[in-house]
Amino acid sequence: MAETGTRPNILFCISDDQSYPHAGAYGCAWVETPAFDRVARDGILFSNAFTPNAKCAPSRAAILTGRYSWQLGEACNHFCNFPAEHPVFTETLRDAGYFVGYTGKGWAPGNPGKNPDGTPRQLTGKGFQKHKLKPPTTGIAPTDYAKNFAAFLDERPADTPFFFWYGGKEPHRNYQFRSGIEVGGKSPEQIDAVPPYWPDCEDVKADMLDYAFEIEWFDKHLGAMLDMLETRGLLENTLVLVTSDNGMPFPRIKAQQYEYSYHEPMAAMWPARIKPGRTVEDLVSFIDLAPTFLELAGLPLDPEISGRSLRDILESDDSGLVDRDRTVLFSGKERHDIGRPGNVGYPIRAIRNQQYLYLRNYEPDRWPAGDPETFYRAIDDSPTKTLLVEEMEKGNDSYWKLCMGRRPEEELYDIRNDPHCIENLAAQRPFAGLKKELREELEAALSHQGDPRMHGEGAVFDHYEYTNEREVALVAKMWKKVRANGGKLCFKSRSPRELRVE
Repeated sequence: MAETGTRPNILFCISDDQSYPHAGAYGCAWVETPAFDRVARDGILFSNAFTPNAKCAPSRAAILTGRYSWQLGEACNHFCNFPAEHPVFTETLRDAGYFVGYTGKGWAPGNPGKNPDGTPRQLTGKGFQKHKLKPPTTGIAPTDYAKNFAAFLDERPADTPFFFWYGGKEPHRNYQFRSGIEVGGKSPEQIDAVPPYWPDCEDVKADMLDYAFEIEWFDKHLGAMLDMLETRGLLENTLVLVTSDNGMPFPRIKAQQYEYSYHEPMAAMWPARIKPGRTVEDLVSFIDLAPTFLELAGLPLDPEISGRSLRDILESDDSGLVDRDRTVLFSGKERHDIGRPGNVGYPIRAIRNQQYLYLRNYEPDRWPAGDPETFYRAIDDSPTKTLLVEEMEKGNDSYWKLCMGRRPEEELYDIRNDPHCIENLAAQRPFAGLKKELREELEAALSHQGDPRMHGEGAVFDHYEYTNEREVALVAKMWKKVRANGGKLCFKSRSPRELRVE
């Protein structure tokens, strides 16, 4: 018998480093996602969902708090101490009687801090990590997400609504090279197009298929969870929302602020309340998720929340543009990874409407992907990254410039006609008025939101503690070697799989 109630259960599923449009429901031919496609078919497929900060920890912080990164102090950064003063919706749900838990990756990486009584703060609820499995590749985590979800459901008190955070660790790197082909049975011919900022070659396509294979692993566990809910009579009154935290871990995407850096797949189903088969084009931000979950649970919103509930969209019968007041999105970043002198970040703020993306780079003299001497640490090491450096070493620096080169203070892109953000329109005279209009709208919004950068205090983000001590030590060792080498660190490309320092 189906379980019903006034307060919905919520299953929130978030993969790690997956870009829009890499799911079958969006027409991507080289990624098979039957579970995601089921959620989209039986509910809503969102075509314009975005994270306000394209890196794991700050993206998840925005989800949990419903606030922009620049409103969160240390939580704007990667590998940070989560500020104790900022409430998260999972704690509010827990205090209101929800059974809250997670498996895999919750808020991370960083230090979540402690509760007033000295116990560790559980930002995504109680952990369910006991059940393990033997993964098909060395790059996939040994966590049995689906079985851990079953353990969570078994422990749930009777007649208690639940919130569960399924945080897959895929498709985060490192990948087992060529696993998509050799284990997943994929073929390079499936890749219909390689983005113009990478070489169109066998190794890049193999890298993309490794990424695809790990998305499919995440989707496999999602499918098992949906079947579990259906078998237990819980699916009817469960809101299932599936997305990812930031873009794919490839050069010019993850940790940057271009279209595929922060444009995320997202679908939601709720058989009791959502009309199926809809595609929604509204501009939706991750800061809208916290107020959505709280409102659906019948709980008041913390006045700090900046996002707007999606309840009207979920309960509408319409497709296309449902809420025409959702005209713009704001995004940005501060310090993601270290490796620049002084371990400073690369600050960006951005505004996007339905057609244009405007970026303001506040420190254009810094390297956006990290300094060359420390391996461009804002880019995850990968075969694709290695190939870009190899091409640069051979004298072809076109890919290197797009992915690793310095950028101007302002950038403007026509997303409809140039989704890969190749042609910067900011310096072109016909777009001067539009650029000025977007810049002023962005700065007015940031000032209203209390962004320290609008008040001459942006340097504060560079002084927060970076909590990955191992990375701090490694970078210090690299800079020591740079000084010993007369200011230069020599690269040695040994294979398509790695890039090492000599």
